Amino acid sequence: MDTSPSDRLPRRNLLALAAATGALTTLPAFTASAAPQRPMDSPLSTGSSRHQLWWQAPADEHSMIEQGLPVGNGRLGALTGNDPGRELLLITDATMWTGGLNDTLDADGQFHYGRENFGSFTLLARLTVDLPDHDLSTVNGYRRSLDLAQGLVTTSYTRSGVTYRRRIFASRPDDVIVLHFTQSGGGRYTGTVVLEGTHGEEAAVSFGAAFPNGLRYGAAVTAYGSGGRVTVSGSRIDFTGCRELTVVVSGGTNYAPDAAKGYRDPSLDPRGLARTKVRAAAAHSADTLLHTHVADYQTLFGRMDLSLGTSTAAQRSLDTWERLRARARDGEPDPELEAVYVQFGRYLMICGSRSSLPLALQGLWLDGNDPDWMGDYHTDINIQMNYWMADRTGLSPCFDALTDYCLAQLPSWTDLTRRLFNDPRNRYRNSTGKNAGWTVAISTNPHGGGGWWWHPAGNAWLCTTLWEHYEYTGSREHLRKIYPLLKGACEFWEARLLTTTLPDTSREVLVADSDWSPEHGPLDAKGITYAQELVWALFGNYCTAAADLRTDADYADTIAALRRKLYLPQVSPTTGWLEEWMSPDNLGETTHRHLSPLVGLFPGDRIRPDGSPADLVAGATALLTARGMESFGWANAWRSLCWARLKHADNAYQLIVNNLRPSTGGSNGTAPNLFDIYEVERGRGIFQIDANFGTPAAMVEMLLYSRPGHIELLPALPDAWAHSGFVRGVAARGGFEVDLLWRDGTPTEARIRSVGGRTTTVAYGGVSRSVTLRPGASVTLKDFAR
Repeated sequence: MDTSPSDRLPRRNLLALAAATGALTTLPAFTASAAPQRPMDSPLSTGSSRHQLWWQAPADEHSMIEQGLPVGNGRLGALTGNDPGRELLLITDATMWTGGLNDTLDADGQFHYGRENFGSFTLLARLTVDLPDHDLSTVNGYRRSLDLAQGLVTTSYTRSGVTYRRRIFASRPDDVIVLHFTQSGGGRYTGTVVLEGTHGEEAAVSFGAAFPNGLRYGAAVTAYGSGGRVTVSGSRIDFTGCRELTVVVSGGTNYAPDAAKGYRDPSLDPRGLARTKVRAAAAHSADTLLHTHVADYQTLFGRMDLSLGTSTAAQRSLDTWERLRARARDGEPDPELEAVYVQFGRYLMICGSRSSLPLALQGLWLDGNDPDWMGDYHTDINIQMNYWMADRTGLSPCFDALTDYCLAQLPSWTDLTRRLFNDPRNRYRNSTGKNAGWTVAISTNPHGGGGWWWHPAGNAWLCTTLWEHYEYTGSREHLRKIYPLLKGACEFWEARLLTTTLPDTSREVLVADSDWSPEHGPLDAKGITYAQELVWALFGNYCTAAADLRTDADYADTIAALRRKLYLPQVSPTTGWLEEWMSPDNLGETTHRHLSPLVGLFPGDRIRPDGSPADLVAGATALLTARGMESFGWANAWRSLCWARLKHADNAYQLIVNNLRPSTGGSNGTAPNLFDIYEVERGRGIFQIDANFGTPAAMVEMLLYSRPGHIELLPALPDAWAHSGFVRGVAARGGFEVDLLWRDGTPTEARIRSVGGRTTTVAYGGVSRSVTLRPGASVTLKDFAR
């Protein structure tokens, strides 16, 4: 899928916007603050280590997923290797998917789940820039870095007294990836550029091909230099004696987010379009391309900043991998490392989620064509977790990719549900015999298809995630877009819910039909807590949506009546835990990775310490405690978020620390490039991106909790961050943004800005203050220690 020129600001407008906001100065300097400088305003600076990661060695070509540095423009991405003698890029396009609608059920009434029918996310191309005279063994002072404030990968080293430098970035305005090679001291570059497909295409300066599913794809590369010669030589580009060299690559597919067109644009020629883009970009200098990229990138990155305290000089002297190892070995907090991890998550979000498909299990980055679980969209936690961070950290525009995906898939999801969900072989079919609305499978692809097992409550969880974006932004345009999703999900549950009488009482309640609490326990349990909580939230959100849009009042009354009859989970008299099933017994794994019965605690608000019965909070706490503190990265992130909701700073923080442990030999933890590694089996780990977003979301949740009408400051501040810190531009539900300073564990100043909200309360330490603002106005609160 291509981003049309009309979707991108002209270069002159981007530069003007950056200049007006202070976001762009002469590189490499950078400040981002449109407001007058005050203690709370925290200018970003590339001269500071706060936003830089660095390493003393290039990536091993055989370990790119753990060591390659990611770049991306929201659609087009790459892992970069940064070897002095052989720069390697593994290039992806978010829409580069095999498979199709996959609308045939297996004998058990479930969708076939494999690469042939369901499909898989795959690589687009492989680019190499070979510099034969620059073998790693011949260079000194090697260093590569990832500048999170500018979205820029830089490599530098010296050879024969000459300093060589290269910069790699993925530009959204120009829709290309750029590699710029420079030197100082009279050096020259001589070598070759080779572009190859990854599906059997031969090396060429441009190529085009198609999958059996009809998806066409293509890529193209060009290069230009100064002080030497650059020529196309057959299938490669040769360059000789160049003082500088710029390589520009692009590519894409003819995917279209339109079910009526079969998710294809037959008029689009990906190869020709890629050639047009690289030629257009090559008409500009590399510095111009970089300035345009940085101006665009910083409009998002500069929206939020934070400091969690000051690290030691010894910690700062270490490269990123050694710093991770030291944190795990010594047990000493490294607050700047933890803060930069939040910013790395924001970097990945900006790089991976802008006007294309949303982030899936591996985001935008691959090292081969066979990712585990096909690199798909898992709807029972993973795609939701990918977007918990976006609004919280000032990246609301990046959320739109998820909204657009759900809207584009809705016609297919609705058709599959109505044709296939009540198949008699499907163990999850509606025993009422009724069928309406839409739902999804646990796994979905971009072609409207479902994969691993039907997931009845998946519609409610997707809708809850979409609704939360509305709570943050107050965007009526967004609400109007998602309203059909909300209503269709309600129609599905109206047809699905069963009436039952509770034992030892005459009270009738509504419960979900046979289902599976992800991903353990009985396959056919009725009234699972996971479904009951999500449907309760869905029904409430729908009624609010109908009221806000002044539509469907009668149907909203129907849904409100159903909501009043929903069974709400209880605390087991046997275990003392919040029940996961309508049983006092634990029917699954005690320390299971999923926290499905706790969706009412997080991301929901039904269970909360300041407003729920004490026994319900105690039951949720007991269940969370039983789940344990050791699991996969995404599971630890979810646990941390739940502990933050319970205001238990020590546990919330320890789970962050657990996720930052270095991954070795495929173990759970953080790879050298900060990607989260998921140990799928002993000795084999894979990259799964959800923890890279869920962990930062948990860290922000520790600093600020919000729901419409209520903001709580520092609800779970750990001792490691208590001395002093700030967060600027963090979002609060209800339509507000918050800047917050603290010292010695107490807020010293909080600025509340309305981005559409009008009234809220701001709480700290049991004391609340009422705030009323007009949109665009702000108020500063102080004296919290009194």
